[in-house]
Amino acid sequence: MSLALATLIYEWRRYLAAIIALAFSGLLILAQVGMFMGMGKAFTANIDRARGDIMVLGPKAESLMNGGAGLPARVKPALYTNPAVVDVGEVMVNGGMWQNDPGPGKKRKREFAQAYAVDTWPNAVTLPVDFNEDLRVALLEPYGVAVDKTALARLGVKLGDKGSLNGKTVRVVAVLDNYPNMNAPMVFMSRDTLRKLGMNGRADRTGALIVRIKDPAQAVAVRDQLNATSGGAYRAWTRAELSEANQGALLKEQIIGIMLVFSLFVGMLIGVGITSQTLRGAILANIKEFASLRALGVGMGSLRLIVLELSFWVGVAGLGATGLMTAGIALLASAGGLPMAFPLGIVTMVGIFLVTISMLSGLMALGILKKSQPADLLR
Repeated sequence: MSLALATLIYEWRRYLAAIIALAFSGLLILAQVGMFMGMGKAFTANIDRARGDIMVLGPKAESLMNGGAGLPARVKPALYTNPAVVDVGEVMVNGGMWQNDPGPGKKRKREFAQAYAVDTWPNAVTLPVDFNEDLRVALLEPYGVAVDKTALARLGVKLGDKGSLNGKTVRVVAVLDNYPNMNAPMVFMSRDTLRKLGMNGRADRTGALIVRIKDPAQAVAVRDQLNATSGGAYRAWTRAELSEANQGALLKEQIIGIMLVFSLFVGMLIGVGITSQTLRGAILANIKEFASLRALGVGMGSLRLIVLELSFWVGVAGLGATGLMTAGIALLASAGGLPMAFPLGIVTMVGIFLVTISMLSGLMALGILKKSQPADLLR
């Protein structure tokens, strides 16, 4: 074990403030990233869990969130001309005003809700993989809808209650897990129910299309074939490719980008300010030990390396603390109906950011080593 790591382990209390400062710096960034990404995941949850391999959007679409998802209805039959395509399903989403049926003496609730239609035959391509057989059968009921458990209070209903959507009566026939949405409650129903509610849109247009192919391992090749024959009418994406594009589109949203840059700046100030001062104080407290090393012939360059290594390990400890705190926040948010998601690329970037802050703080604290004069040991 190196001297720097041993120093951190045996005198961890002296470095605790620096570790906590780094942890909060990381948490400040990751919590916001997780929240925004979670909101994006909630928006695309039914598509992410669909049984298809390829998504087809409008020709100018950059993601599901950047428009262009609308397509001419003729695109759907055209996709079947590719011999690898075995099934094509349409994503039908619409919004409407929800109103509960509170009963005597109870408060009436009105809320804008997102209506999602799924096909209800077994193994339908638009049926999310976590919709079990009981749920599929329940949605066969005319005007039957399924609601995530986190949305029940907002909609003022429970299992079996009636409400109205788009002015027509519906009944909650199932309660879902893992479909929370902060923006607008998600209400799932069969395609037939969506049509009965008058929310199925124009006949000559269709939403995004989900494509199932014979061999999912050939998704990239089939995507390229579909794009080559699209004639500019659509663009095909693999599921993984579209998921990555959705994450990127979310981060490019102006207000989100400003908030994240601001958090990064504040996190850097907090991290560098507190960590550098803590390291400086801790090194000053050990200045006689450093003077003893110099008296034994250890050069100033070696002492600087010890301080920098110590800074590195403080950064690693801060990174670990960030992970624990972020996991705790994610659990609390999940319990409150707010899903959080952490892309590996951003988590890696934050990890490098924290270690860099710690190393910079170590560099700023190097000046204190000038006080490690062996002659001071005689005083």
